Order: sequence, then C-alpha cells, then structure tokens
Amino acid sequence: MTGVQLVRDEPTAVDPLRDLGLHHGPDGPTLRVWSGAATSVDLVIDDAPQERVVPMRRDAHGVWTGSDPRLTPGRRYWLRADGHPKSALGVVTPFDPKVNLLDPYARGLGRTGRGEWRGVVVDEAFDWGGVEKPLTPLDHTVVYEAHVRGFTRLSPHVPEDLRGTYAGLAHESTIAYLTNLGVTAVQLLPVHQHVDEQRLVAQGFENYWGYNTLSYFAPHAGYASRDAQLAGASAILREFKGMVRLLHEAGIEVWLDVVYNHTAEEGEDGPVTSLRGLDGSYYRHDAEGRPIDVTGCGNTLDTSLPAARRLVLDSLRYWANELQIDGFRFDLAATLGRGADAVFSPDDPLLTAIRDDAALAGVKLVAEPWDVGLGGWQTGNFPDGWSEWNDRFRNRARDFWLRDVADARAGGAARNGLGSFASKLSGSSNIYAHDRGPLAGVNFITAHDGFTLADVVAYDQKHNLRNGEENRDGTDDNRSFNHGVEGPTDNPWILDARRRASRNLLATLLLSAGIPMITAGDEIGRTQRGNNNGYCSDDEISWVDWQLDDAREALLADTKALIRHRRENPALRPVRFGTQGRVTLSATDMSWFGDDGLPMAADAWNDPHRRTLQYLAASTPETEEFNRVLVVVHGSETSVTVTLPEAPGVSGYEPLWTSGDVFDPAPKKPGAGHDLHGPTVTLWRVS
Repeated sequence: MTGVQLVRDEPTAVDPLRDLGLHHGPDGPTLRVWSGAATSVDLVIDDAPQERVVPMRRDAHGVWTGSDPRLTPGRRYWLRADGHPKSALGVVTPFDPKVNLLDPYARGLGRTGRGEWRGVVVDEAFDWGGVEKPLTPLDHTVVYEAHVRGFTRLSPHVPEDLRGTYAGLAHESTIAYLTNLGVTAVQLLPVHQHVDEQRLVAQGFENYWGYNTLSYFAPHAGYASRDAQLAGASAILREFKGMVRLLHEAGIEVWLDVVYNHTAEEGEDGPVTSLRGLDGSYYRHDAEGRPIDVTGCGNTLDTSLPAARRLVLDSLRYWANELQIDGFRFDLAATLGRGADAVFSPDDPLLTAIRDDAALAGVKLVAEPWDVGLGGWQTGNFPDGWSEWNDRFRNRARDFWLRDVADARAGGAARNGLGSFASKLSGSSNIYAHDRGPLAGVNFITAHDGFTLADVVAYDQKHNLRNGEENRDGTDDNRSFNHGVEGPTDNPWILDARRRASRNLLATLLLSAGIPMITAGDEIGRTQRGNNNGYCSDDEISWVDWQLDDAREALLADTKALIRHRRENPALRPVRFGTQGRVTLSATDMSWFGDDGLPMAADAWNDPHRRTLQYLAASTPETEEFNRVLVVVHGSETSVTVTLPEAPGVSGYEPLWTSGDVFDPAPKKPGAGHDLHGPTVTLWRVS
C-alpha cells in the first residue's frame, strides 16, 4: 500500500462528491471513491495473469481518485484500503490491505473462481427504440408486487430457459397476463445484487426475497437468463434494460423495492466487502462509537453522512434515468429519515432531497414508513410528495371481514364501529394530512411478508416450522380467520365462506380511495400453506402456481372486473380530499347511509353492532367525465334487506358487481329493497 497523496483542493463551488464511481475523465477512465478514514486506497485491475495496482490520490474532502486506460467493458477491478482502525469519534474501520473491496458504485459484478466478488466495467450502450416511460398518474395506478424469479418460475407459457428471469418477466405471455389483469405497475422485490446472510448459509437456506444488498448499482445476476450470466455483467444489464423496455411498450411501469437502510455486511462480525472496509462511518454509531441498528439486520446506513446520502441519491438517479425505472418503494424508510441524532424527521435532508431532485422528477416515491428503532412507526408522517404503505388499511380491512366475523360466531361484538372502516374506504383522511390527499396511501391487504390472501382466510396461526426457527419467526398479528378449519379442507360451506371473504377483501382494496397494491398470485389464490414469512423459501412455497381450477379462475375474473370498474369510475379514485361545504376538483363528494337508506346518524358510526354501510360517491370532474357510484358493504353472516338511498339527482342504480354468490343485473330505483345474504360488497353505477 502507498501513503496519502493529496491533490489540490477543488474550488468551493464544485461539488466535492461529484462523479463518484467510474467515469470517463480527462485522464481516461477514472474511478472516484470516498473514504474519510483511509490513509491509502489502491485501485486494483485484473490484468491477467497479473494485477495492475494504481495508487489513488486523496483530496481534502476524502475523495480518492485513480485513472487507468485498462478500465474498459468486461474488465474486473476492485479496491484495497489501509488506515488507522479507530477514528477520533471511536468508529472502527477494519482496515486490511490484503482484503479486496468492491467499488460501492460498481455497475456490474462478477465472481472469481473462489467465489469472491469483483467489480466489472460494463458496456452501457442500449437502444431504447424511442420507448418512453408510461407516466401513469397515481390515481390510475394499480400496483402489482412481484418477485422476478417467483412470478414466472412455474409458468408453463414461458420458455423453460427463461422462467424466473428478467427475460421471463418480459416474455409476451407474462406481459399479456399483466395487461389483461389491468395492473399498471409491477413493483419488484429487490433486484440490486444481493447475497445470503451468513446465518442462512450455515442453516442451508438462502435469502429468497433479497433484502440483503451487496451493491446498489448492479442488477442481481441470479435473475438473468443463463445465457446472459455466461456472457457477463454487460449482458445481464442489457437483459434488465430489455425487460424494462418491453414492459414500458405495454404501458406497464416498473417500480423497484430498494434497501438503502442496511447492507449485506451485517453486524460487526459480518463480512467486509465494501463500505465497512473503506470507512466505518458509512454506518450509524452512537457518540461512543458503538453501532446503532434500527433495521434488525446488523447494521444501519448512516444517511446523515454526506457520502452515504450521496450514495443513495446517485443510485436512485442511475436506476431512474439510465435504466428508466418509474418508481421506488423504500424498505424501512423511517431509517432514511433519521438525522445525526438518530431521530426521525419528515424534513430530513435525504427525504426532501429525493423528493426535490430534478433528476428524479416524476418518479414515484413510496415509503415503508417504519423501522425497528425507537420512534420507528411513522405511518402518515412522511413529507408531501411521498406515498406510504398504509398498514392501518390492511389491519382494519382484515378486522372487518375476518376477525369481526370470527368474533360474531363466538357470540362477541365487532372490535370497532363502521367509522374507522369508512375512513379507510374514503382515503384514510385520519392518517394523511389534508394537503397530501388520499394518494399518500398505498393500500394493501397482503404483501410479500405475511399471509397470502388465500392463507389469511384459511389459517388462524402461522405455520413456519420449515424456516428452521421453531415457528418463532414471522408476525403473530395476522388478523386472519380460518372459517372453521385450520388449513386445507373439502368442506363446501367453509370453502364458500373463504372465497367470499377473499372477494370482499379484494373489493375493499380496489374500490377504496388511495393507491391499491395487489400481491402477485393473490388474484389466483396462491397459498404458502400457512407460512407467513417465506423469505428463505426459493421453491414452490413462494413461487406462483399457474395451474388453475374453476375456483381460482373465478377469483381471477373477479379481480379483473374490480380493476376494470376502478378504472372506469373516477369517483372511486379521488386525487384530493374534499372540504365540507366546498367543491374541490378531483375530490369525491361522499354521502353515507345506513341499511335503512337514511343518512348515518352521528352515534351510529361507533356502534359495533352496526355492520351495514352504503357509500354514495360522486366525482368532481377536472379531467374526466362526471361519475357517481354506490358501494354497499355488509359485514355480517346474517341476512339483511337494505333500502337503496334516495338522494338529489339519483334516478336509479345499475348493478356492476357483487361479492355475493348470485349477481342480479336488474336495475333498481332509489328506495327499493335489496337483499344481502352474508358478508357482501356490491357496486352500483348511479344514473
């Protein structure tokens, strides 16, 4: 290793953290990397059969620079760093000049014969063919959360060598399925290059979900086709770009689930692969230099550090512009909003910088608004311009359709009145500030973690023994109901109740204000056999099963119909919250009625014995035609006859859809009775 070589300070007007990573500079291909703690950093280039070592020069801002003409596509390179192991603040950096480190900005990765990772220079050239981003408005958005491998691994319509790959996701049969379903965006579980945790490797498992990032710039090689993997990092990158282009051609956006809260270097005894070997201050520590972990994964990226904050921003810019990604869902996003004091603030510089960055204009931003640290639950507290996963929507919908029904069977009353359920139908205004509107919430019934839709109506308890943790892993707060038997059954009454509950949950999701998110396979009854934490199951437990029986085909048809009705009825998808007594464009004018057709009385909202609600929604047009619908909800296994409400301007009701067993297409007049038998949602267009 060599000593520190200072270069002349840059003018103060120049961003000291500009052009990190590999770029073409005045001296040819040039690598810039930040380490404030190192006393020397070497750039090492694979110049087989030898290594080419380039001593890097440090400037006054801790940025190290090295250039070499050999840094051309296909060339492997890495870093070695040395320095004092402990900083003045007590932060430890395990410097070892014999350890090979990854460039944090490497856009391609490859492995040596010994399985060690190396950066690879990639060929960025790609013909986008003039295809542009779909730019789907948020109020028209229906998100489909999917796993690249799991979505097509069992698809009989995708060529076998492409199943479970980027190319398989972009196959014409896959795209036809997505477009016929009606979703507008696929949200992919992590596709940054990730690796398995040491614990999982020791147990013989692997990290299927991918929340263990090795590189924030390189696409995960394991999701590329075999041919692309053999051809190298540039071919993997081209296959990923080709997937995005084909989905965009079909009008489908591509969103990524990104994990900027921690890395694969795990805890203090974890592997040293990149950031930790360059500068331990990339990770969060207290005043005594002790690690702070608010992610539960062993380390926490300290985004109050300018270099770490810049790493996140540069990664987002790269994926949004060079790879044309349309949106990002930020895993444990509360972590990214913690300042130097480790306290969350909606005005945190990183959260506002992501929102205000001109290079990210038009990109959708979705927060998972919590982490495991003190003050970590922040649903509703993110700044304007961000949307958030609405866990309260999930909880209330499951309570209403599942736990309340289960409690009623046991002779008890509902846990809540209709008021909290109505607030979720209408956009969760009790959670999100008025100026943010209903599109601040991403509504969901299920997600990758937790029960699938088929399992939430079939299991009271999790069944995670196969995960090797004696059923301790996974949440116990499932708010599920097995309807009488735990797991599989051939009892026709139980099966009918489960199917109806699934339809009611899907209807609640797709007829509510906000941004709906469907988990891949829920629309066709995918089961994980009661496992609510399939993170380590890269097998049939997690993959989508495409062998459909009549019941699964029927659920798919209902899902398609609900998405179509959402698309065709703008009253169901307001952009703004309305204000009492005022007309607000692109809001929804809401009127609420009981089963008697009369306006809901104030004391009725909190009465746990009331289980029937009628929701008359009228759009306030700004860009679409006027539209009005009636949603009728009955959350009880007892029958009821509702009186359809009489309201100004309403001359009749045309039935569009029902979760009940029988659909009656006959229109009805205001004041007419309508029979509901068991838990039911019905949708009517108002004339």
